[in-house]
Amino acid sequence: MNARDASAAEPVASTQLLDMPPRQQSLLYHDLGTPQDVLDMRTRVRQVADRHVAPAAWEIGHREEARERFPRALFDELAHAGLFRVPFAADIGGLGLAHPATATAVMIEELAYHSNSVAAIVDVHCILAGHALKHASPALQQRYLAPLLAGQKIGSFATTEPDASTDLSIKAMQTIATFHDDHFIVNGRKRFITNSPVADFVVLLCVDDGRMTELVVDLDSPGVRVGAPDKKMGNHGQLTADIYFDQVKVAADRVVGERGQGLRIALQTLTYGRIGIAASGVGMAQSVFDHSVQRLKTRQAFGKPVAANQHWQFRMAERATEIENARNLYVKAALRMDAGIAFPEPEAAMAKWYGTNLAADIARDGVQVFGGYGFTRELGADASHYHVEEVYRDCKIAEIYEGTNEIQKLVIARSIFGKNITG
Repeated sequence: MNARDASAAEPVASTQLLDMPPRQQSLLYHDLGTPQDVLDMRTRVRQVADRHVAPAAWEIGHREEARERFPRALFDELAHAGLFRVPFAADIGGLGLAHPATATAVMIEELAYHSNSVAAIVDVHCILAGHALKHASPALQQRYLAPLLAGQKIGSFATTEPDASTDLSIKAMQTIATFHDDHFIVNGRKRFITNSPVADFVVLLCVDDGRMTELVVDLDSPGVRVGAPDKKMGNHGQLTADIYFDQVKVAADRVVGERGQGLRIALQTLTYGRIGIAASGVGMAQSVFDHSVQRLKTRQAFGKPVAANQHWQFRMAERATEIENARNLYVKAALRMDAGIAFPEPEAAMAKWYGTNLAADIARDGVQVFGGYGFTRELGADASHYHVEEVYRDCKIAEIYEGTNEIQKLVIARSIFGKNITG
């Protein structure tokens, strides 16, 4: 058992980090084409994640979802470290990095290495809610984006409905905004909305007179109700819930961008998020890989390390190569976005499908490497626990949210055959 896995959620000094397995990334992956500002950000985020996320990760990943269990103290630490400012330009309160999308994806990878729940919280807060607000007026940015960057307000982003998720068509969506002179009246329901039980506002995609519009809605507005947190298989620290809108009055100046631009803004935002989810897949894959390598080297069977078996030597060689490919894919997609390409396809779709599929494959391997210990949430004899079990549960949702992996394959196929053939 690693001390990291058995620790309580107590902060530790940077010179007394938990006993995590040796990192294999620097031995096997060489960032020959990654810009220096991104490399520097990886180092910075890793220090923050090792210090603050690692000690809290097991508790976050295993306690049942509840509003009072949202890791607010950790959220505040990440805000204090300036991580929420990574994706943004200096003129709106960000760090003003030369490659913000790539730095953001790297940040998500480093957070997911310890906790995919924490990575998902930050992904939605910054990449989805925050990125959507980059299209908003200066007044809206001052009201919502500035406190989001400071961690003073928690953001959420809502497209999915009970009967509309992959299909974000006007026909499928049932959340309607009806315009009346200087305001909208919103009615409808959104589902699986990350951060909603604790968020201050939501960036909401809704049908508006035969088109789609994005609105910013305060979640304490009259007529808004957030349901109880969903009880999920994994990502327990990522709180999701339904949001109900019953005759909710929203001022006309809360439109993000312009009326009718909502779907384009949402899809561009989700493309950015897709790159983030790809990076989270790489983070989970790298984490399980590192834990598994350590276990294979130290676990003895038949008088020799388990790693002496050629099966595991070849399997881990394959996985190391796949992690290399997955990281290269998401970095390339993010660099294209930094170059001004709003929809960097097919790389974004490739990265999301490949990285999250790999995380699931390696998580399954990790449980096998640890055997019965890997299948156990907590061992009755000594309360020990192992990281691979948590990742095995967490990784599945990465293949589903922000565009299912089947949709990613369709996007790739369209790049090959054209939309006129694929539909």
